[in-house]
Amino acid sequence: MMFLQFFIWGAWYTTIGNYMSAHGMSSLVNLPYVMNPIAAIVAPFFLGLVADRYFSTEKVLGVLHLLGGVLMLLVPGATGAPRLFIFLILLYNLCYMPTLGLANSLAFHNISDQENQFPLIRVFGTVGWIIAGLFIGFVLSRFTAGQLPDNTPLPLYTTGIASLLLGLYSFALPHTPPPAAGRPVSVRSIVGVEALRELGSTPFYVFIVCSMLICIPLAAYYAYAPIFARVGVYDRGTHNFVTSLFPNPSSIMTLGQMSETGFMLLMPLMFARLGVKKMLLVGMGAWVLRYALFAIAAPDAVFWLIVTGILLHGVCYDFFFVTGQIYVDKKSSPAVRGQAQGFLVLVTYGVGMLIGGFIGGWVYNGFKGAATDLTLAQWAKFWPLPAAFAAVVMVLFAIFFRPQTQESPAGQQPVR
Repeated sequence: MMFLQFFIWGAWYTTIGNYMSAHGMSSLVNLPYVMNPIAAIVAPFFLGLVADRYFSTEKVLGVLHLLGGVLMLLVPGATGAPRLFIFLILLYNLCYMPTLGLANSLAFHNISDQENQFPLIRVFGTVGWIIAGLFIGFVLSRFTAGQLPDNTPLPLYTTGIASLLLGLYSFALPHTPPPAAGRPVSVRSIVGVEALRELGSTPFYVFIVCSMLICIPLAAYYAYAPIFARVGVYDRGTHNFVTSLFPNPSSIMTLGQMSETGFMLLMPLMFARLGVKKMLLVGMGAWVLRYALFAIAAPDAVFWLIVTGILLHGVCYDFFFVTGQIYVDKKSSPAVRGQAQGFLVLVTYGVGMLIGGFIGGWVYNGFKGAATDLTLAQWAKFWPLPAAFAAVVMVLFAIFFRPQTQESPAGQQPVR
């Protein structure tokens, strides 16, 4: 289940930008990355008000993936109609994003030791994302007559078929009754107002605001790094050992997920040595460095700098997002822990990425004008902007975030 869950996401998320650029929609590349956070904002309301109260988790998961699969199979047919194309992407994301929470909920319900067993299950999600990129590069490329498979509709069809398979498979998963059946629910609890009231403190507010702000430049990576990789590596005909292993943009982007897996193993050691604040600052600093490397690499398309920037995704994600989740978990009492984590996702992958998607598109189109892609010289001017934004957020966080080291109220753990 977890493998297919993230195989589906990885198959379209890293290819849609290059596909749109190749089919006359380069000015709209940011919009799928706007539709995704819109769906991330809507998902908690669907889960809290409907899915978690009235229906078995595996059935809702199956229905949503079947609907999503059908919608994604329709997307390539709308390529000549940009508004319909984007609308179908929105509908697809509205089906997909709730399944992230449903998959986690189903897994947690059916295991006995969440802390030890869930990471082993979740790692198959990262593996699924990696395999999706490699599948596109090594399998789909055999059917594209020399084109980069990222520029063809095959990854979108792959996403649709995988969604249908997971939808059917979901009905065979263990029965998982609705977790909130019979319990009172409110919009305030879904949004996380109660959690915010309990956790409310200056360090926590600084953390939340900076988490949202740092996701604004993050949107530029997801939307435009695969396009930059195509322009700076594959369109130039770069051939070396690495490109032989990763023959297309979506496959080379999986280096980020491979790095993520490696750094995840170092998290316990680094967390014990550095503590929350330094871990978060390392993550933010890695984002600044990544965009700076892209900017330095751009004029001459320096291959090793581009690859290093992609590899830094592991530090960027693990040291910031995973550390942030641990920070929230340690500060939360059991009664509001779920709400607190949901609020963090809403603020980061919802609001922050939504703002970043709009701003990134505005900046990218401002540089691009009527052209199809940015030139390498324009990429050298584009990447310093998210680097500077991330650097400002990092400095503000370093100054104002002062985690409490004293013992927290009952039910919570001290954080340093």
